[in-house]
Amino acid sequence: MDTGRIGILTGGGDCPGLNAVIRGVVRRALADDVHVLGFKSGWQGLITGDVEPLTRLSVAGIQFRGGTILGTSRTDPFATAESLAQIRENWRKYGLQALVVVGGNGTLTVAKRMFEEQGYPVIGVPKTIDNDIPGTDFSFGFHTAVQVATDAIERLHTTAESHHRVMVIEVMGRHTGWIAAYAGIAGAADFILVPEVPFRISRITEALANRRGMGRPHSIVVVAEDAKPHDDEDFLTESQKTTIYREERLGGIGHLVAREIERLSGIESRVSVLGYIQRGGSPNAFDRILATRFGVKAVEMVLEGQFGRMAALSGTSIVDVPLTDAVNGYKYLDAEFYRHAEIFFG
Repeated sequence: MDTGRIGILTGGGDCPGLNAVIRGVVRRALADDVHVLGFKSGWQGLITGDVEPLTRLSVAGIQFRGGTILGTSRTDPFATAESLAQIRENWRKYGLQALVVVGGNGTLTVAKRMFEEQGYPVIGVPKTIDNDIPGTDFSFGFHTAVQVATDAIERLHTTAESHHRVMVIEVMGRHTGWIAAYAGIAGAADFILVPEVPFRISRITEALANRRGMGRPHSIVVVAEDAKPHDDEDFLTESQKTTIYREERLGGIGHLVAREIERLSGIESRVSVLGYIQRGGSPNAFDRILATRFGVKAVEMVLEGQFGRMAALSGTSIVDVPLTDAVNGYKYLDAEFYRHAEIFFG
């Protein structure tokens, strides 16, 4: 198969490690004299023809940088027939033999449809700080986000202790609690609330009372943005649920948890919402390496004609899995892992 020119795009939210993937793709492709075109702003770039040739010079040193030099968007090419027609025209115009799609659940779902419904030779690379893509042990960006959250938790310990307060730290986690659980354990949180396990506020306040009785009136509560109270103790109004559990923009549960803790326990509570700081900045060493290996693997999959599949981490090996498996729901937090975290609650 002629693999003289391949494309790459990055879609969805920004994530530490995207540039390392781009660099990995370009360097591995050039080793086989394959040229790489970078399409800007995700699928939008393939629709409009906003493209940039990627060379060894243009990707030099970018593995250290956060974000993506190609830009990103959440454009859905299936939104209109015109968009699909423009993609087909640009695919012929630029002489593409394959496309590497780097993204999360939404972007990879589009890639799967492009392969199955439109017949395009595509390869997926998993990207999300939430670590919720099935088929891969870890996605790049996750470990950097965990480190950012852990550092914040460590800093807030001293504030909580100095003021005898409860500090509620809201972290990202759409549908899954990987960041909350990992950062909570690493940062020695006293409670970790995740979407997979509805929480009982009474359990938290009872433990807070016990801690106060032992001379420790300060506590750290880490809560994922999609965590929910148990039906037996649901203190949220329907209006509040509509506001904080919006699919397009989660956030706000931390403030309501802190308010309820203070109301029931009498202990002053404060909130810190980490938000987008978890997604920005330079990737750590683990994510740089993982992202680079994903990029290299993606090109090798193109050379081998392994289309409709995604690069993935299995143990210490980089493998490939069907895109169908990768977008089949979410990879939820392991129950045993959370059980280990619960040992340290209270």
